[in-house]
Amino acid sequence: MTEQQPYTVVSTHAGFEIREYPAYVLIQVDVVGDFMSAGNMAFSPLVRYISGNNDAGARMAMTAPVIQETVQGKHHTVSFVLPAGMDPKSLPLPKDARVRTTPVDTHRAAARKFGGGWNEKRFKENGEALLAGVRGAGLQTDGDIYYARFDPPWKPGFLKKNEALIRLV
Repeated sequence: MTEQQPYTVVSTHAGFEIREYPAYVLIQVDVVGDFMSAGNMAFSPLVRYISGNNDAGARMAMTAPVIQETVQGKHHTVSFVLPAGMDPKSLPLPKDARVRTTPVDTHRAAARKFGGGWNEKRFKENGEALLAGVRGAGLQTDGDIYYARFDPPWKPGFLKKNEALIRLV
């Protein structure tokens, strides 16, 4: 079973929940392209890193979700969450200059779960609904909406689990 990023649900609201995430480490790649192809473009360098394309030749387990954030226009950051408990100070350095490791401190985020196949319209609609709900609840955000995909591309769309998220102040 694929390890999933841990969190604690702090509260539940209409259409979303507030979560507390413990500190974790991301490996990330920035890509330029349309929303739907960004994940495919970033996937190979990220998989190679966890498969041993690093200065120690260390292999790491694949986890879920894969995170994608549109930085600006056609610029996207795609991230893998490394397995829980990994120390960012002792991670092997990537051999691919496009890959970077990023430690993330404990934080709260609002999350909206949704199912179905992957398409830009579905992700954006759920992101907008999340933002409207968060603002309607009087919560302050920190950053932009990002998206989490939990399933492999070959899984039937009606079985896929996805989320829209945004950090909270």
